[in-house]
Amino acid sequence: MPAELRLPRSDSRQSPLTPSVAGQAVAEQPTAGQPTTGQSLSTARACASRGWPVHPLAPGRKTPAANCERCREQGHVRTNCPCAAEGRWCHGFHAATLDPDRITQWWAHRPELGVGVACGPAGLVVIDVDAHQAEVPERDRILPGIHIGDHVDLSGLASGFHTLAVLAALRGMPDPVMDDTTLRVRTPSGGVHIWYRTNPALGWLCSTGSGRGRALAWQVDVRAHGGYIIAPGTTTAAGTYTPLPGASEPAELPAWLAAELERTGHRPMPVVPAPRPVPQRARQAVLAAGGGRERGQRMLAAALADIAACGQVSEGAGFTERLNRAAYTLGGLIATGALPRDTTERALQDVAAAARPGQEHRARQTIRGGLEAGMQRPLDPGRRP
Repeated sequence: MPAELRLPRSDSRQSPLTPSVAGQAVAEQPTAGQPTTGQSLSTARACASRGWPVHPLAPGRKTPAANCERCREQGHVRTNCPCAAEGRWCHGFHAATLDPDRITQWWAHRPELGVGVACGPAGLVVIDVDAHQAEVPERDRILPGIHIGDHVDLSGLASGFHTLAVLAALRGMPDPVMDDTTLRVRTPSGGVHIWYRTNPALGWLCSTGSGRGRALAWQVDVRAHGGYIIAPGTTTAAGTYTPLPGASEPAELPAWLAAELERTGHRPMPVVPAPRPVPQRARQAVLAAGGGRERGQRMLAAALADIAACGQVSEGAGFTERLNRAAYTLGGLIATGALPRDTTERALQDVAAAARPGQEHRARQTIRGGLEAGMQRPLDPGRRP
């Protein structure tokens, strides 16, 4: 963190948004904990019309409505629960629906229920900025993965509004709290929900900003796949979740924020194909190369064996670097006539495909580039590369 970067100087832990704007918006809402007749139903229908699956929240609370008695029995699991088929809500955001008949059934008969939105299937990532009274944690937990040296004065830091603003400043980007191009919702506790849309297939994960696991910033939570967010307009005992002036729809998740979420572990680990046995043709190429009397043949065999060894682990073997180095060395031998181009290139491709299935196209590019670069510098097979 640059030494010249200064944290906001304030004794307040509240949002930097002007009180007049937030206060005016809240004044137009129903009394805390007392939603008007039909308000929750209208909210649920409005969310569903945007493609956001909704589920009931307990009256006046932020938590999902309680399961039925059967769902509370020991040993009961969601996968065999009959509630959904019978039109009942249960298991929190797993009950979320876009079905207009079910939405009417739930909220027309129980208007006191709040409205939650299941973020994952809705394709939403919501940045939940808090302003809780809490002690500032250790420096390594303020912005996970970003070193904050002792020379940086943290005396002004008091909430998630500050940590998110600092993160944006470090990246040279605008503060998301001030982003009026996307839906922002003021929370009763003085926080802000910043709504963004994204591809549901990306599977962004939730986190708690004050936790010790996956986190974006202190007092900044992430609501995404595997979680829910309270719908705008919902009233709890603490107050109403009030849209702020600006856009009424979520904007696309900014690229820089997506990069920060990926850096901090908010994306599922990619599925790496398990190493496959080296194909017979590649085995024969290695054996044939190793059986020759010429040093060039032995160097080919060693290079192929080094690449094949990468197949014993799914990552961390320096595969691309090894492949490029091998191709460069063998290219030098090809230039002197010690090895044939076609056979050598094909052997490299076969072994690379076995070591890293699914990366054939990238491997071919690496091999071709390495061979061509190596052929510009002929290598005497009697000398070490």
